[in-house]
Amino acid sequence: MFAYVIRRLLISVVVLFFATIFVFVLVAKSGNPLALLNANPHIPHATVVARENLLHLNDPLWQRYWIWLSGAIHGNLGTSINGQDVASEAMSHLFVTLRMVIVATVIAIFVAIFMGVLAAVRQGKVTDHAITVTNFVLLATPIFVLGLALKEFVAIPINQHLNTTIFYTDGEQSPTLSGSFLSRLPAYAEHPALPAITLILISYASWAIYQRSSMIETLDADHVRLARAKGLSQRRVLFRHVLRNALIPVTTVVALDFAAVLGGAIITEIVFGWQGLGQWYLNGVLTLDTNVMLAYLLITATFVILFNLLADILYGVLDPRIRYA
Repeated sequence: MFAYVIRRLLISVVVLFFATIFVFVLVAKSGNPLALLNANPHIPHATVVARENLLHLNDPLWQRYWIWLSGAIHGNLGTSINGQDVASEAMSHLFVTLRMVIVATVIAIFVAIFMGVLAAVRQGKVTDHAITVTNFVLLATPIFVLGLALKEFVAIPINQHLNTTIFYTDGEQSPTLSGSFLSRLPAYAEHPALPAITLILISYASWAIYQRSSMIETLDADHVRLARAKGLSQRRVLFRHVLRNALIPVTTVVALDFAAVLGGAIITEIVFGWQGLGQWYLNGVLTLDTNVMLAYLLITATFVILFNLLADILYGVLDPRIRYA
């Protein structure tokens, strides 16, 4: 297992290296990131020249990439077009996004497993049909539509009815928030509620569909029939022999879909006014900020690589027959 993990990490580093080259060249050829600065007559020419030198915009393309790569190896992700340190900006925005994404992902996994198992066990009955229809409706609903619907038809009416704020619909924290970390903790927990629910519903739907399909296939497997023939209880058959094997393909889907969850977080942050990693990345795209986009690529790619490695390790835990040569 250790040798396998090392091989996967080395391959991932190579893939990530070529991905950064592709993104760097693509963005560098898309236009001048200081075009708006140049067009502003109130900004001195010396300021524009200083910013060009800071971003190495006058250097050859290969030299600019080498400067960025050598800095990234040492943890320096360069400077944004606004003159801010990209690494520190990325970490602050990442913390905001993870408050929403981690909670949403963990809850969505458990809900998807539970609902997928319930639908499979009640296959062909009203419960199964209700869960399946709900899942496909959620799967077909754009995330921004779901987010706006939750704001307008759930959060705002509940807040108005109770005459207090239960669901925060804008921003990742209250503007007047102050005091110690413990005193701010309830607000930190309340603000992600509605965005997290949006991500949970979107992510859960596809995972529950996979879980149901995998459960139904495993329920008809020979080893499950043999376990029943031995007289094992339904609960033991379901959890020991069916669910454990049915989780293997779902683990793959969850690991691969984590990138989609981060992608969905971009839209969710826009809908709910969060200044997280997604909003920061979108601003970088609109301003052709190469260093910001490369930083986003590194962060998301790292999470995808780690989640895929975790999925591979879980394979060995869920199925002892799996061995990595």
